[in-house]
Formats: sequence, C-alpha cells, structure tokens
Amino acid sequence: MSQSESESQIAVVLPDGSELSVPEGASVEDVAYEIGPGLGRDTVAGKIDGDLVAKEAEVHDGAAIEIVTDGSDEYVEVMRHTAAHVLAQAVKRLYPDAELAIGPPTDEGFYYDFDDIDVDADDLADLEDEMADIVEADLELEREEVSYEDAKERLADEPYKLELLDELHEEGAQITFYSQGDFEDLCAGPHVESTGEIGAFDLLEIAGAYWRGDEDNEMQTRIYGTAFESEDDLEQFLDRKEEAERRDHRKIGNQMDLFSIQDVTGPGLPLYHPNGKTVLRELERFIEDLNLDAGYEYVETPHLFKTDLWKRSGHYENYEDDMFLFEVDDDEFGLKPMNCPGHAAIFQDQSWSYRDLPVRYAEDGKVYRKEQSGELSGLSRVWAFTIDDGHLFVRPDQIEAEVEQILDAIDTVLDTFELDYEVALATRPEKSVGSDEIWEKAESILERVIEEHEDDYVIEDGDGAFYGPKIDFAFEDALGRKWDGPTVQLDFNMPERFDLSYVGEDNEHHRPVMIHRGVYGSYERFFMVLIEHFEGKFPFWLAPEQVRILAISDDNLDYAYEIAEEFDEFRVEVNDRDATIERKIRGAHNDRVPYMIIVGGNEEEAGNISVRDRNENQEYDVEIDAFRDHLRRERDEKHVEPDFLLD
Repeated sequence: MSQSESESQIAVVLPDGSELSVPEGASVEDVAYEIGPGLGRDTVAGKIDGDLVAKEAEVHDGAAIEIVTDGSDEYVEVMRHTAAHVLAQAVKRLYPDAELAIGPPTDEGFYYDFDDIDVDADDLADLEDEMADIVEADLELEREEVSYEDAKERLADEPYKLELLDELHEEGAQITFYSQGDFEDLCAGPHVESTGEIGAFDLLEIAGAYWRGDEDNEMQTRIYGTAFESEDDLEQFLDRKEEAERRDHRKIGNQMDLFSIQDVTGPGLPLYHPNGKTVLRELERFIEDLNLDAGYEYVETPHLFKTDLWKRSGHYENYEDDMFLFEVDDDEFGLKPMNCPGHAAIFQDQSWSYRDLPVRYAEDGKVYRKEQSGELSGLSRVWAFTIDDGHLFVRPDQIEAEVEQILDAIDTVLDTFELDYEVALATRPEKSVGSDEIWEKAESILERVIEEHEDDYVIEDGDGAFYGPKIDFAFEDALGRKWDGPTVQLDFNMPERFDLSYVGEDNEHHRPVMIHRGVYGSYERFFMVLIEHFEGKFPFWLAPEQVRILAISDDNLDYAYEIAEEFDEFRVEVNDRDATIERKIRGAHNDRVPYMIIVGGNEEEAGNISVRDRNENQEYDVEIDAFRDHLRRERDEKHVEPDFLLD
C-alpha cells in the first residue's frame, strides 16, 4: 500500500455544495491545489465555516471551505490587515518606545492601537511617508509558527502582546508571527504576500481607545487608516467620507437646533430642542396611525423595575453588565433595557380566551443601556433611546397573518421615505429554546410570508434570537451605507418564563407565541439616519419649519402676517428682520425650509403670493387657496421632496 493510500482522508464542503476528499491535516492552500494548481498558486487566504483565516490554516472534517484570491471580495480585508502592520512598522521606526496593542482591518479600513506614544494629526504625514517607503520596498510577509516560550522572549518589551499571548496559550491555540523586513508581530493573519500589494492608503485620524474596550483599562492612542487596491478606489472613498462629514447629523443637528448632548446631562443622553421634538412627534404620529389602524392598544410601562422582573425574563443574566442598577432599601432596581417584559407582565395580569387573541400592545418606550462612553456617538449610539415597540400575543395559527400585517407596515414606512432595503431571515442559533417542531414551523411561516411579499432575501443561518427566528431589515441611505432597521421576531421563551396562557377552544390552557416588532427600531437611530440621508432637508410633513413668509419690504409686513394666518394649520414663520429679500431667501435656503412665500407690493395689490421652494424653483401669481390645497396634499401624502408646481 502506498503512503498516499495509507493517509487518513477527510471531506470538506466547497461553495457549490460538493465534497472534496483531502488528507487529514491539509491546509486551506492544500485544498486549493486539490481543486486546481492555478487556484493553489493564486490563494491568498481562505474561509473555514465562514471565518477568514490564513491559507496555512488546517481544515477539519466537514468544514465549509472558500478560497480567497485577489479577485475575491475578502481580498481588500486581507490587504487592509497588512496595511495595519505597515502602520505599526512605521510607528516603531519613528517612535521606537511605542508599545503595540491590536491592529485589525475594519469595514472601511484599519486601525492600530498604541501606548506610550505622543502623536497628533500633524504627525500623520510623516507616518504616511514612512509607510510609503515600506510599501515601495515590497517586503515579503513571512508566517512562522513559534512556541510559547519563544514568543514570550520575542515580546518581552510588549506588555499588551504578552497579555494576548498568555490568553492564546491558555486556550491551546496555535501561536504565529508575521514578519516583514525589520518588523514582526504576534498575529493569526491572514495577510497578502508582500507590502507592495497595498495599492493605495491614507491615514484618517487619531482617537483615544481603551485597551480591550474596557473603561477600567488604559487609554491608548488609536490611529485610523484605510487602504484600497487602486488610487481611484481610494479617491472615491475619500469623496464619500467628505460627503458623510458634510451630512454628519451632529453638525446638522447643531445648525438646525434639533438636539444637543451636553456634559451636564451625562454621556449618551440627548436633549431634544423644539425643532427636533417636532420631527420626532411627526414620526410618532405616523407610527401611531399605523398601529391604531392595525388594532394595537397603547400601554405604558415605568422606566425602572425591580430586578426580579429582569431575572424572570432572562434579561438580567444577559444584560446585567449593560444595565443601570441601584438599590433602594433592600431591593435592587434597574432602568429598563427592554420593554417586552413589562408587556408580558401586563398580559399576565388577566385571563384570556382563544377568542381574545391576538392581543397587540404598542409603546414608544424609553430604554437605557450602559454603553461604554468611548462607543457613544451622537444619536447613533446613546444611553437612553426610545423604541417604537410592539408586542403581540398570538395563537400559533395566527402567526402568519400577524407577520404579514407587520411587513405591510414596514413596507409602508420604508416606501414613504423611499429607502431601499435588504431582507434577511435569521434562523435557529445553537443556543436556543423551544422544540424542533415549533422552530421549523415558525421558520417556514416567516419564509413563506417573505416570499409572498416577493421580497428578495438571504438566509442568515444561526443568527436568530435564542427565543425564536426573526426577519431583519437593513435599509440604505443616500451614501449607500446600510443601517439595521425594522425587525420581526418570534418568541417562545418569554411566554414560558412568565407562564403566559390562554384558554383554548378545548377548555385547556395553551401557551401563546409572542411577536416582537419594531418598525423604526429606535427613534434616535432612525432620526439620525433621516438627518444624514436628507442632509437636514426633511420632507415637508416632517420639517420643523414648513413655510417661511418673506416680505420684500417693511411696507408689506402686515400683508405677510395676514398670509401667515391663512396658513396657520402649517408650521409657518414670518421673517420680519431688517434685511434684503435676497438675504432672507438665502437664510431660508440655509435653514432648509421647504417653502418660501414671498410677498411684495404686486402680491398685496393682487391678493396673491409668490412661491419659492428650497430647490430654487419659483412660481408667481399663485392663488392662496390653491397653494394651501397643494400643501395639504403634500403633507397628507407625505411627499419626500417639495414640488412647487400646482396641480
């Protein structure tokens, strides 16, 4: 028997679903060569069961394998990881005493954290020059497996790397180093073949970051950068970044006096000014109308509960570290991180018949989660936020109809704002509760409903909640960024924990299924996205100020105020400041007011108005009643853009 025949074989699964037999101990690169010599030579990295790994990583029996080449979507991620090492090498050359922490790739680039380094934005140019020298040198990246003892000697002057090394040793993980010229780093990879493969890069900013993301640890210096295969790709990214900075909701929020987050309030606790609250109230009314039409009843739960409730619901064990907890006398209380346990408690408070179901509760409920202060960012990540929560208690045979109704509401909202979106069905995770039968039934129901809606969707295996599968929506803003949004989740866990029941047609007690749903998600996140998506130019029905009346001269101010009374059902202001009409128009444009009504001697004499929209379209000799009717249609039909043409 030959040596090859005596080798133990394992089977791996390729992307097309076929199986390939390879020797036990084979690497990702070995698998690629088994598929074909050309693919083997082109292999940069691989994916094992969805995880990006070095091409030298060993595969296991039954592993799902993907080969990464320079034509793969993952290639840029691998190249950015190498760019992070190039940054670290440049830092060590210019600042030899700097201590290395971690340096991973990200969705938009990479970063590396350092300690004992004094740099600011003015130093980035020097670091970029040093990085350019390293890239031009086209240094080969070499992977080396080392022993724990050897690694410890190499990292004697790197305390943060030693901490990571000890963890790897305790886990029994393989210890590998990557070197490039005069630099080496403890790293699992993967990396490209050489530094010269980095096509274009840029260092973006410097920030502070806690070691391991823990506020009790040292504050380090984080340097952000990005890398692409070509200069054109980099330029496009920088243009998008500049546009994103221009649309930053914190900047626009200040310009439009929408909200503020002040030191005196504490981090992540926004204050909504009248303009911002006006927008939120319109968003609330929109959802309230949809909820009432769909048969929801509004409830209200307190901002804090005894932690007995959170222990019963299971949130305490999962969210304790993220909760604001305090004691009163001998009892422990917590600000609520979720609204659902309170809704379950309300349902539990009375007896129900199968005829009473479905029961639908809605609440714009404020919740609190103790995010690390370094992760807080404007309205996108806060301590206090409001969820447009809905919880339904249904019989199993009602799941499909209720989910269909929820998807209709989600479609209405996203279509109203003309937001493109993607749909995903998240299935049973490894850690879950409930029988196989009910999970299979629930997943098939959700899949059938999605298909009946004719939505394209993907399956996210194992990404469901531990209590049930879910449908997740991710919508896209004007810059092409995707944001987590609406969700529909089936829950078999909380009805069990709260011993919820209804009396069935057979006079026996049955367990209801709980459906969690959010149409916006959180008001704060959705508000933030709308600010940036519309660049503060809100649709007419949402705009804090809908119409501004401009008098050409002070002689026309009385007429301007008469016109304001004609439009008092809208949010109207008269600009009575001493300024030229050109300056008043420019001010209204800068304030992003959808419509301007301009009145002068001609308009006053004719008893009509001139109308100008923020897109610089203008119409003269407009009848007051006709424009009022036009505004009513635009408000009631929730148009996205103002349209000055009267119909």
